[in-house]
Amino acid sequence: MMGLVSTQGASAQVVKEITKSEFTKKVADLEKNKDWKFLGNKPTIIDFYATWCGPCKRLSPIMEQLAKEYNGKVQFYKVDVDKERELATMFGIQSIPSILFIPKRGKPIMAQGALPKAELKKTIDSNLLK
Repeated sequence: MMGLVSTQGASAQVVKEITKSEFTKKVADLEKNKDWKFLGNKPTIIDFYATWCGPCKRLSPIMEQLAKEYNGKVQFYKVDVDKERELATMFGIQSIPSILFIPKRGKPIMAQGALPKAELKKTIDSNLLK
């Protein structure tokens, strides 16, 4: 018999899936404001991914780890580019994974590829929590 993993007491997903309608309320309303106006209350990271993407699958547990390490300091979201094509198009996503780093003030920074955890931490520390 195969062992079953108990989900009892498991914490909720740390990196939250976000839709375009949630994005316009929690991050930025790009239809109303052509200039970037961040609506969040803490720095945010958005992972643009697809369920079929190998590098995205390798990046996902790293994002979960970072979300736990930066809990309360940085908000983590992910956007499925197949479900949220309009949102992906708004950011010109052409390759995945693509990671959007959004500071509380200033313009967001886009990075592409499954970056190593150390590089992600460096970007968070130097651009989001400076």
